[in-house]
Amino acid sequence: MDNYSQSKNQSTENFASNSQKIFNGVNYKYYDVIACLFVAVLIISNIASAKVASLWGFNFDGGTILFPISYIFGDILTEVYGYAKSRKIIWIGFLCLIITALTLALVQYLPAAETWTNQAAYESVLGFVPRIILASITAYFLGEFSNSFILAKMKIYTQGKYLWTRTIGSTVVGEAVDSITFALIAFYGVLPLPAMLNLMGTIYVFKVLYEVAATPLTYKIVNFLKRSEGVDYYDKNTKFSPFLIE
Repeated sequence: MDNYSQSKNQSTENFASNSQKIFNGVNYKYYDVIACLFVAVLIISNIASAKVASLWGFNFDGGTILFPISYIFGDILTEVYGYAKSRKIIWIGFLCLIITALTLALVQYLPAAETWTNQAAYESVLGFVPRIILASITAYFLGEFSNSFILAKMKIYTQGKYLWTRTIGSTVVGEAVDSITFALIAFYGVLPLPAMLNLMGTIYVFKVLYEVAATPLTYKIVNFLKRSEGVDYYDKNTKFSPFLIE
């Protein structure tokens, strides 16, 4: 190995080592921005999922258009800032989904004003359906943590190389957990099994292809953040319990 390569490798190792040491004491410029966008995507996509759309013969809920972006944000958070930082945002998103669901339910059951005649329309679009809400929140929780865990472990295994294998590989697992969990809780015993499997498979394939298509953009954002924030976190000593908030 020539002197340039040795120097480059040493610089990379020092950069990773320093980022590990200073990580917990740094205020990052873009971390909060990504966190806010992540939560916004979750809430908007859950509300948009009230409509079932059809395109080119495929049926899907409206939230499918936006929800895969949450996995892209999850990949970026874990890849740049580490599993622990991502775990905190996943929990914030989880709590925000619960607050949104409870608020919409409270508004639904409040007596309508005599001059307001849209109660039926409100219930049709934003009505509180316990089974759907439970399916959505549970699927999000299990899917996002699966995605973040797989990416963090793959980053160590690949020594930080081949980012595309981590973003796509973690999404394949995370979206599978999400889609299966949601379909089983929301539709088992309600839809015929073939219809449920068709819906599950269509949404899953769409979300994975969405991630694949977004890979070049994910590369650009990850590289920009690593340079701007001065961090490239490796979860070598991280405790991966979803219930540990550091």
